[in-house]
Amino acid sequence: MALFDDVATLARAAAASVDDIGAAAGRASAKAAGVVVDDTAVTPQYVHGLAAERELPIVKRIAMGSLRNKLLILLPAVLLLSQFLPWLLTPILMVGGAYLCYEGAEKVWHKLRGGHDDHHAAAEGAMPDEDTVVRGAVRTDFILSAEIMVIALNEVVDEAFWSRAVILAVVAVGITVLVYGVVGLIVKMDDVGLSLSQRPGKAVSRFGHGLVKAMPRVLAVITVVGTAAMLWVGGHILLVGSDELGLHAVYGAVHHLEELAHEATGALGGLVGWLVNTLASAVVGLAVGALIVLVLNLTIHRRKARPSGGAASSGGTASAGGAASSGGAASSGGTASSGGTTSH
Repeated sequence: MALFDDVATLARAAAASVDDIGAAAGRASAKAAGVVVDDTAVTPQYVHGLAAERELPIVKRIAMGSLRNKLLILLPAVLLLSQFLPWLLTPILMVGGAYLCYEGAEKVWHKLRGGHDDHHAAAEGAMPDEDTVVRGAVRTDFILSAEIMVIALNEVVDEAFWSRAVILAVVAVGITVLVYGVVGLIVKMDDVGLSLSQRPGKAVSRFGHGLVKAMPRVLAVITVVGTAAMLWVGGHILLVGSDELGLHAVYGAVHHLEELAHEATGALGGLVGWLVNTLASAVVGLAVGALIVLVLNLTIHRRKARPSGGAASSGGTASAGGAASSGGAASSGGTASSGGTTSH
């Protein structure tokens, strides 16, 4: 009986520990919401245009790659970081937050310009093989997974080492299953709708047609929600991080607005205060992201996009339809000058 009593005590302690781990994992996962929604919105685009029977196998391969990223690389890395260099957590979080702001602002910028991402434009022109698709998706997922794990770590950094390890492992597995489960449903939903639309029965057929027509809108809504969530989460990370580093002005102003809204709206004060904080965080995220987009467009992107115009040769530059200078190569349709070679 004494042994049974000890076993019961240990079982209660284990159950309480599991409850604590579950609650902590839930909090950590909620904080990573912006990255999770964006991951869900981005991944279906990798299987766009591929054979329908290969969509789910590719999603499964990407999911396994994502799980390897989280459990074999990122989990040990963030645990070592939290154990030996905890002071680096806030700066790393702020870098991740700034990246989220940049991603969100870049999506807004592309939308305002009426354009598409270069990656997607290239993908529409020539679809690569499955291995290339999976490698590209897993690389993108690595960045998003790193943000998820660091955000989750920040929520449980005060837990004991092994509790942190278990909580982060639960977050890694849970978020991967959630994201790629939803992605699997999304990529097959149009096939389900097409199958239903071909079945007898007007109601079933109409429902199937509705699913097929609705999927582009569903993806568009997920993309918008993902963009807003990235700006909100990224801005909030920057606000909290700047306050922890001693820069209290902006965080203090947002907190003051939140308190005013809370006091002015009575019973709805909690909800309205949260909405004010969320909106202010998104505005901060959009401002920071827009600044990063502007700097990159004026520097790195401008250099990459600069047209070659013609090949500059030793001692001269070829012009279209003209002759190259001494020692240079003539451009298309031109003739080479002394010492040059004629092109087609």
